Amino acid sequence: MNSRKVAVLGAGSWGIAVANLLRQNRHEIRLWEFDKAVCGKLISTRKLPSKLPGITIEKDVLITNDIARALDDVDFVCCVVPAQYLRSTLKRITPSIFRHPAVFVNLAKGIEVGTLKRMSEILAEELPGNIRVGICTLSGPSHAEEVARNMPTAITAASENQAIAEEVQGLFATPKFRVYSSNDIIGVELAGALKNVIALAAGMLDGLKLGDNTRGALLTRGLVEIARTGVRMGADPLTFSGLSGVGDLVTTCLSRHSRNRFVGEQVGRGRKLADVIAKMPMVAEGVETTKSAFALSKKIGVEMPIATEVYRVLFEGKPPEEAIEYLMTRGLKSEGLE
Repeated sequence: MNSRKVAVLGAGSWGIAVANLLRQNRHEIRLWEFDKAVCGKLISTRKLPSKLPGITIEKDVLITNDIARALDDVDFVCCVVPAQYLRSTLKRITPSIFRHPAVFVNLAKGIEVGTLKRMSEILAEELPGNIRVGICTLSGPSHAEEVARNMPTAITAASENQAIAEEVQGLFATPKFRVYSSNDIIGVELAGALKNVIALAAGMLDGLKLGDNTRGALLTRGLVEIARTGVRMGADPLTFSGLSGVGDLVTTCLSRHSRNRFVGEQVGRGRKLADVIAKMPMVAEGVETTKSAFALSKKIGVEMPIATEVYRVLFEGKPPEEAIEYLMTRGLKSEGLE
């Protein structure tokens, strides 16, 4: 693909990793940071040690606090802000900024609290048709700490428009970052969001010092729960066997980089959720998504026992040990999605 102009909205660890990755393909990158003070420090140091230690933002990446400057004449807009802030970020965008329509690429993993909307649905609602030529979601096992260090990574670009998915595939692909295309954006987004809820549960198991058998059961039944929900909402069941499904689930549940697993582990050790979050420099998307998953299960009438128990532990004060006991002693049934 020829050099393109790309805006990256969000200069956290993932945003910086994405900006550097795209610069490897010689694209012109504008990295937008909403906080003026943080932006100034990024411009002067080109580093964010609190979130991505040891990584320097490529010298040719423009860093700005001016969203109009970031978006001027771009071909692609990569949205790398936390899921619960996507809508408010998009409200900053006005059609007058754009000289021509752009492809919008979502890289957040979550379900909006209250509306229960997926990220691509928020993009479609907030962006006038005359500024977007297409919407795509990029998801899969892709910790920023490893992508930033050029460790081999594979991920999925999903769009209802296959041509858009393939265009994004070409934009991002490098010898160390392999991108597959998909037209199942529903499945890819739900898998990416809901695996964070299961990762919270996996962390709780670690905090309780439980074993491999327990973890294996959690991941397997967690995947069933995610797939069951996705299929009810129109996703392709095969998606959950792919990178954005089982690939991301296993990675997030086991990795030392996983913020969600870390939060769950601390709660499993007896710490209060509010205390854990208050001391974290980065957002654990699964916490808010747990609220959405709990509400979604009731709205669409799909049984999500693990997500429900995670909700009860985080927001109703249920001891993790009691949640595990409940899951283990539920009525017996056959294995499967139903």
